Amino acid sequence: MVYAVIRTGGKQYKVAPQDVLQIEKIEGAAGDSVNFAEVLALGGEGEPKFGAPLVDGAAVAAEIVEQGKGPKVIIFKKRRRQNSRRRNGHRQLLTTVRIIDILTDGKAPVKAAEATTAEEAPKKAAKAKAAPAEGGEEAPKKPRAKKADKAE
Repeated sequence: MVYAVIRTGGKQYKVAPQDVLQIEKIEGAAGDSVNFAEVLALGGEGEPKFGAPLVDGAAVAAEIVEQGKGPKVIIFKKRRRQNSRRRNGHRQLLTTVRIIDILTDGKAPVKAAEATTAEEAPKKAAKAKAAPAEGGEEAPKKPRAKKADKAE
């Protein structure tokens, strides 16, 4: 089984294809593909390969499953005998990702490219229907009726 050690959000994760994990928030919507280029180690096929600090030409392709928040953490500070207390809460923003493939030797992600192409096709068709035909003009907008003055 092939695995990789990646670094993201100041943490290191050991990942394999089809793993689902929660990481620090990264930009993107559900269904978007993302590549992690900071691969620290590769293993599973023969000898493990370690980077110094990164493995050359290695990347990990993943897909964003959802954006969310972690559990609430209560921060409570008290200074004894000073009548001083402070209570705060915090919920960390998290992104759930599914690892699609571990890429070595600078290969491009195959499955991730197919997924984005399949998703973009319906969106492009919808945009083409919504856009007016070339050379045609949009229908003129009707002026909005003004409300009668309430002072009268």
